[in-house]
Amino acid sequence: MFRHLLRLIWNRKRTNVLLLSEIFLSFIVLFAVGVVLVTVGHNYLLPPGFRHEQVWRLNIAAGQGEKMPRPVLDDVLRQVRALPGVQELTLTSPNTPFRFITMNGDFVAENKVKMESVDRYDADDHYAATMGLQLLEGRWFRSTDDAATHRPAVITRNMSEKLFGTTKAALGQVVRPDARYGDPAKEHYQVVGVVEDVRVHSEFSDVSPSMWMRLVPHDTTQWEGAAVLVRVAPGQGAELQQKIVKTVAGVTRKWSTEVYTLEADRVDKLKVTVAPIVALSVVGLFLIINVALGLFGVLWYNISQRRAEVGLRRALGATGSDISSQFLTEMLVLTSLGVALGLVLAVQFPLLVAFEVPVRVYLLAMLMATGIIYLLTAICAWQPSRLAAAIQPAVALREE
Repeated sequence: MFRHLLRLIWNRKRTNVLLLSEIFLSFIVLFAVGVVLVTVGHNYLLPPGFRHEQVWRLNIAAGQGEKMPRPVLDDVLRQVRALPGVQELTLTSPNTPFRFITMNGDFVAENKVKMESVDRYDADDHYAATMGLQLLEGRWFRSTDDAATHRPAVITRNMSEKLFGTTKAALGQVVRPDARYGDPAKEHYQVVGVVEDVRVHSEFSDVSPSMWMRLVPHDTTQWEGAAVLVRVAPGQGAELQQKIVKTVAGVTRKWSTEVYTLEADRVDKLKVTVAPIVALSVVGLFLIINVALGLFGVLWYNISQRRAEVGLRRALGATGSDISSQFLTEMLVLTSLGVALGLVLAVQFPLLVAFEVPVRVYLLAMLMATGIIYLLTAICAWQPSRLAAAIQPAVALREE
């Protein structure tokens, strides 16, 4: 039976090549769309590693051409921290969570292992408490670090495992920036803590290796602006925001303050992130519809060209169910050939570890594309096969 079907497919190879090509290309596109959707879906289910609720972002800026002395900035932060409703605040670098600002670089451990594209943050001693980071090993920064030989740093779990493996403790190890991004002879950071992985870029982003470096307290740096994260008590709103603005202006009227919530930053980033995903999903949906219409049309045409063959088989005693089964089976064999060709190409991606996508994501995308293609071809072949089964032998043979 199978050999007979293959012979029938081979005899109509010109027509079937078109179907085979359509199935193959559809599988590849669905596989690519599936990789993206599975990846973002998997990322969305991962824990963020920090708490952004009830956290506000303050942008404090000096006047035009002015700079803010660090002691004055520290005085402002003390007054804001003392306001009722403010639970904790931290001075940090501008690349706060969900913003369109990224600061990263490559770092090398003393064992020569390098970690690329590490998100780097400046943070003071209150950052972990303000953002709710989950400490796994060691500790966060503290005042005794003022006398440290190397600048203290805290890294994420994935960065620790990459640089030092799962057996060697990261605490006490020294890392330095790659020579392309800094002066390794001057900058050395000693790991004092390891925190859980974080996803700070968006809800659909993957966990990124991150490193926080302690801000030197009470330095003499002249700042043009400062980013401050403030954790407030539940229920706080515009009234507290006005108090914060007035508090900053009360120290020096040359400074301006803008208050945002991390929730607003999250929504803004979400809009930008979701737009291409929705566009890709729409493209995938239109592709499926076009493939379905194409398959349906080609199958309909093929069956209309084979009315004599159907009439002859019915005259020899074949039932309508036999005719329907033949066309369905032919279509499934063609689908299997097209999917097999697609799988040969798709399996190269996990074998080559392309784009650093996990193997399970590729496997799920292959499974999803295979299921959709088989479902699509079965649905498209069902109606033409049913029509073929209804052909009366006398009518078909008379037409021929």
